[in-house]
Amino acid sequence: MMNGLTIRPRTPHRLIACATGLCLAAIASALAAAPRSVMLEELTSPEVAAAIASGTTTILVPIGGTEQNGPHMVLGKHNVRAKALAEKIARSLGNALVAPVIAYVPEGNVSPPSAHMRFPGTISVPEATFAELLAGAARSFRQHGFRDIVFLGDHGGYQKVDRAVAQRLNREWAATPARAHAIDDYYRVVEVEYPQALKRRGHTDEQIGLHAGLADTSLALAIDPALVRSDRLAAAGAAKSGGVQGDPRQASAELGQLGVDIIVARTVEAIRRAVAQR
Repeated sequence: MMNGLTIRPRTPHRLIACATGLCLAAIASALAAAPRSVMLEELTSPEVAAAIASGTTTILVPIGGTEQNGPHMVLGKHNVRAKALAEKIARSLGNALVAPVIAYVPEGNVSPPSAHMRFPGTISVPEATFAELLAGAARSFRQHGFRDIVFLGDHGGYQKVDRAVAQRLNREWAATPARAHAIDDYYRVVEVEYPQALKRRGHTDEQIGLHAGLADTSLALAIDPALVRSDRLAAAGAAKSGGVQGDPRQASAELGQLGVDIIVARTVEAIRRAVAQR
């Protein structure tokens, strides 16, 4: 009390607010307006605009595929995996959003059927259609102010298309600040580094496999156990056909998490390198 007036000591929050010229109400309002998610489809249009204006100018385009994965894994494995990994990558980057997953990709000839199209449930589109879908999505993102459009392909069959589309867009955008990036490291980890890590733990190439084997199934278990029919692992491992290349019987979420961590770390590094080379 001084001269009839009550003097309240300033709290640290009040000092910061006064020093920056902002009132607490403005800070609260800004926090409330911040995006609640890194997933584009979970945001409103004004939230996306605000994110871009504040420096979130990278958009990740997860590319999956709808294909058979043996008797023990669901058809949407690539789609679920691509979305989950892209979210982790975006959060690690700190300045990125994640576009909706592209689930319709080249999976072989439709008639006569080839590759995964020989199995019910697989969906395939022509490479030219897929390429135009990627290009159209990327042009949309550039129009809204994203500067780095990043293709993350979770499937090996279309990696060359991702690269070709990115190269075409970069020629088209040469006089602008926007760039497209096809990040090969994302899938290279699945093909090389992750299998090597599994081999160091005593697993064989035959177990790890190329499709729906130990590696593939472990990743699915780490992402979402509901993707895997655990009661069918034994049958899938014993069979030498049926869409499985490998042996998933020893698959586990623990082994899958090893792959998740490597994929996220390497992809974040690769995206940062690609953006820095602008």
